[in-house]
Amino acid sequence: AIEEYKPLDATTNPSLILAAAQMPAYQELVDDAVAYGKKLGGSEEEQIKNACDKLFVLFGAEILKRIPGRVSTEVDARLSFDKEGMIQRARRLIDLYKEAGIGKDRILIKLSSTWEGIQAGKVLEAEYGIHCNMTLLFSFAQAVACAEAGVTLISPFVGRILDWYVANGDKKTYEPSEDPGVKSVTKIYNYYKKFGYKTIVMGASFRNTGEIKALTGCDYLTISPKLLAELSKEYVKLTPTLSIKEAQACQLEKIHLDEKAFRWLHNEDQMAVEKLSDGIRKFAADAIKLERMLKVGVVSHCPPGT
Repeated sequence: AIEEYKPLDATTNPSLILAAAQMPAYQELVDDAVAYGKKLGGSEEEQIKNACDKLFVLFGAEILKRIPGRVSTEVDARLSFDKEGMIQRARRLIDLYKEAGIGKDRILIKLSSTWEGIQAGKVLEAEYGIHCNMTLLFSFAQAVACAEAGVTLISPFVGRILDWYVANGDKKTYEPSEDPGVKSVTKIYNYYKKFGYKTIVMGASFRNTGEIKALTGCDYLTISPKLLAELSKEYVKLTPTLSIKEAQACQLEKIHLDEKAFRWLHNEDQMAVEKLSDGIRKFAADAIKLERMLKVGVVSHCPPGT
């Protein structure tokens, strides 16, 4: 799909890696990761953790052969409330990429947009020069805190916000301009541009092409192959709906968030609270499934799948 649509950048997450790791085409990467974990030794748990990190990096390295830009690699969602744990794991992933001959300038480390994750991103950026992609971002509070932390990029989720409103409200369909996910990203983009934040806004998690077209002009968009295929069949001229000029004219006021203010403002957004915790649980569950798959190889003398 990457070779067909030729994106500039690409992303991974535990769910995508789990799906890919079960495909016969990528069995060799799984075997290599297991062999790496066993070679480093240690307890069974340590071997599985090392194999898991290596597998994420192996997939990232394969993707980087096919794109000119950066790949995002995610830190284990089970560390979402452990600032130091996230910093340590991020540095480990960067070291593994370095071993593979890939510099940190081509990597974005994905962190959950919890308070702890945002503060981990702040440290990684300022002290280690490691670029971060803040994911599972649903609230304006999360976006403001990320901007104040000076992270490289945020991934505000569009489709998952829409999912929540459809599931929890009477309205089941939305015009693109009224889509609550589109409105959320528009507000974040306008806030960042109005107040001169350098953090890149990358709209993510789309449910339809209407959402994508309604965010034309956004810094980056991360789009699935399915929706890229739909877009490739359309021949229409798009006028940017987001622009720096319009953003600078908007009525938003600048706010500052310390930890207490962040937690309160985020907590006031029921959708964001539920979707953040749900997203962390789902990514954690897929990480556990991936570890179970790798465990088969670690505890046996045979490669997994044999």
